[in-house]
Amino acid sequence: MELQELLASYFEGYDDLQDALRDIPIELWDFKPGPDKWSIREIIIHLLDSEVNSYVRFRKIIAESGSTVTPYDQDSWAKNLNYSVQSIDTSLELFKYLRLINFTLFKDIPEKSWNSFIMHPERGKISLFELLQETTEHVGVHINQMKRNYENWQKFKKN
Repeated sequence: MELQELLASYFEGYDDLQDALRDIPIELWDFKPGPDKWSIREIIIHLLDSEVNSYVRFRKIIAESGSTVTPYDQDSWAKNLNYSVQSIDTSLELFKYLRLINFTLFKDIPEKSWNSFIMHPERGKISLFELLQETTEHVGVHINQMKRNYENWQKFKKN
């Protein structure tokens, strides 16, 4: 994928998420298809926290290329930060604005910044372009997870 296409896809991530949520009844947003599975609410909060981490990592790559970042345990965050009771509306708003702020940053950085990178203790060297690609694709992965939750909920309701 070329940079301009990737940037457009990244920016559209919020709209894609909103479109997916419109297709899923709100009464199932707290339904968990299994004890170790996330509800739609928890997925949304996870997407926000992931975006916050990416926000910092994007800037670290650009400002401090070659530096090391700290990984985080997404399941511990979900449990210990009480994702199950966090506000969906507030989280979606912040997600939207983080995407806008990052998109604006990316449009104005010099071309050489796309060669900048961070070191991740578990994953090694990650370039700005690679992190942007992962962050962009992350929304689609979780939209599919939300759709599976909806399908499981429909099956559950029938029984």
